[in-house]
Formats: sequence, C-alpha cells, structure tokens
Amino acid sequence: FLGVLSGMLPSAEGELGKKPEGETTKSILPARSIPSWQEFKPLLVASSSLFLRTFVLQLYLSSAAALAARDGEADSAAASMSAHQIGVQLWILGSFISDALAAASQALVADGMGRKDSLRIRTVSQTVLIYSMILGIILALLLSLGTDGVLQLFTTDVDTQQALKEIIPLIILAQPLNAYVFAADGILQGASEFPFQAKSMALSGAVGAVSFLAINSNDSSSSMLVHVWTALLVLQLVRGITSTVKMVDTNGPIQIWKSLEK
Repeated sequence: FLGVLSGMLPSAEGELGKKPEGETTKSILPARSIPSWQEFKPLLVASSSLFLRTFVLQLYLSSAAALAARDGEADSAAASMSAHQIGVQLWILGSFISDALAAASQALVADGMGRKDSLRIRTVSQTVLIYSMILGIILALLLSLGTDGVLQLFTTDVDTQQALKEIIPLIILAQPLNAYVFAADGILQGASEFPFQAKSMALSGAVGAVSFLAINSNDSSSSMLVHVWTALLVLQLVRGITSTVKMVDTNGPIQIWKSLEK
C-alpha cells in the first residue's frame, strides 16, 4: 500500500511510477524524530489501561478455574472442572455474539465524539443498550430451551452433566447481564474512557473475590463450583453498575439520560 502511494509499485490504473499529468510522486518516509510526551501520552494511557483491565479479568478467570479444580475429591473435582470449562465455552459463545454490538457502539460513539455531536452519542448509546438487552434475553431463552441438548452435546459423563446442571441457571441468568456489560464497554471505549474501565475492572474483581470468600464460608449446601459461578455473576454485575454510573454521569462524555430528563 505504501509502495503504491509512493509510486514505487504499480497501481490498478497504471504502470510503475505512472502519475497523472501535473502530479508529483508522493514519498512516504518514517519519522526521524521521537514523538513528544504529549503526543505519546494518550497511546500509553489507553494501552496500559487495557492491559491492566485484561490482566485483572484473566487473573479472575484463571483463579475461578483453579478453584473449580479443587471442588471435592479427585473424581468430583474432575467432573467439576469439566463442567466449569463447558460453562466457560458457553459464556464465551454468548460473549462473542454480544461483542458485535460492542464493536458497533465503539465505532459509532467514537464518530460522535469526533464530531462533538452529543445527541448522536446519546442516541447511539441508548439504542445499543436496548438491543443488547433484547439480544441477552434471546440468548438466555435459547440456552434455557436447549439445556438438555447442551448437556448431551458436550458430554455423556453423568457426573459432569450433574455438575453442569448446577451452574446452567447461573449461565442463563448471566446472558442479559453479559450483553449489557459488553455493549457498555464498547460505548465507554468509544468515548476513550480506558482508565475508568481499568479501575472498574479492578473494583469488580475485588468485590467478586470478597463475595466468593463470603459465600464459600457461609454456604455449605452448594458446591464450590456454584460459588465460583456466583462470584463470576457478581463480577459482571459490578461491571454493569460501574459502567452505568459512568454513562449517566452528568459530567461524563455520554450523559445517557440527559435527553430523557427534558
């Protein structure tokens, strides 16, 4: 691409180096100066915030897997771990579907931010969030209706199926919440709220960890696998709450309820 622009490679319309009459050849060369701190700072803040956010999330998910593997004796732990991994795959499948809305909202909100069109930002945000809730409910209904098929599709092991039955209701309940959280993530990323998202993930992870410790200490009637997935739901719930707080903040970039207050 750079070669075509610089006239060193032939384009679709002409020969090598051929330019319309009157035009000079464009030369594209790497910058020879180091960017200033003010130019580099936004990139560093965004990338480091995304790294921290992803690190906290992966640490949380890895800890969840480690705890699921310690649920009971060897046979019980194996069934629990297998059920946990199947649950994670169902979680990821729903996440990938919902992430399409996040990608769309990120691009549209960023476009509105660039145009300084606050009405467009609010309209896009409201529409995407409504779509996300509808999508989440549809995914929950599909998973609920297809529970028996899911159990047979992923495993024929009776112990694993039994362990999976315990967490399927939590996975179903998580679908609308996940869809909302991913859509809100896209909106906030489009508004370049990367540091806030990193802080939100750190807070959510801490609250989720505390909730797991509290549930695991006081509830002996449920398995550790159920406690792990309950903590995952708490993680997503706190993420959703913090994202909502930022989106409705009257001093924030979204101010999603501003048009509703008129």
